[in-house]
Amino acid sequence: MNKIFLITLFLCSVVSATIFGQKSALKAKIEQILQTKKATVGLAVYGLEDKDTLSIHNTTHFPMQSVFKFHIALAVLNEVDKGRFSLTQNIFIKKSDLLPDTWSPLREDYPNGNVNVSLAKILGYTVSQSDNNGCDILLRLIGGEKVANRYLHSIGIKDVAIVANEEAMHKDWDVQFLNWTTPQATIALLKKLYERKMLSLKSHDFLWKIMVETSTGKNRIKAQLPSGTIVAHKTGTSGTNQAGITSAINDIGIVTLPNGKHFAICFYVANSKENEQTNEKIIADISKLVWDYYLNKSKK
Repeated sequence: MNKIFLITLFLCSVVSATIFGQKSALKAKIEQILQTKKATVGLAVYGLEDKDTLSIHNTTHFPMQSVFKFHIALAVLNEVDKGRFSLTQNIFIKKSDLLPDTWSPLREDYPNGNVNVSLAKILGYTVSQSDNNGCDILLRLIGGEKVANRYLHSIGIKDVAIVANEEAMHKDWDVQFLNWTTPQATIALLKKLYERKMLSLKSHDFLWKIMVETSTGKNRIKAQLPSGTIVAHKTGTSGTNQAGITSAINDIGIVTLPNGKHFAICFYVANSKENEQTNEKIIADISKLVWDYYLNKSKK
């Protein structure tokens, strides 16, 4: 072996050891946050350019709640790309489509229904504002939950189940658990989104835009990141039952770093006996740790 090769080998070993040490330190800090929390937390992180990963409860099934609206939007846009629908086409919304007693900015804007609203606008309500009525209108449009589920399986995302719509979940606490996924599958789907492997460029850019415009979950992934950070994400939130258990406080997305790199991140805070503020702070605190990890890594 020549000296140059040995020096190169030594430097590579030092860099690898440093990176391993940083990731071990990150995981230790995350576990310290979680150890006192009365919740099951599934999370995964993936550096989309660096291709490094970290996860906890990576293959556990977690209820998605409104995170599944991201999955449904993908299924709808797939139908758009096939020419079945157009983003500019109008969808007639009846008053009976706008159920009361559910989160629906769409209903607030069109309380009497019987109105034409473009498909693009309904997708915006559903993803950016997590509209429950918009979600169910989209599911009916494409042919139901089985169509969305079949699409996801067809693109290789097997660890996901979309069985029930928002109306069904609101009627029965247990139904929400039928719509499940894993952190591992979530990261795989976000990776496909980032690599533009699922949709046409036009559909991809539209979905990315409405995810960046998401107005829910301000105290989650984005909470402690610098103002103006681009985060394309989707949240999910359950109610709290009589036993004081919150089944889901979720947030998944792709974060853009100052150096132009990205990381995918997902959180499923499940079966929590903590209050909403604590559940959201789990997500915010860990997101900041991950941000700092990648920021420091880029300086090496």
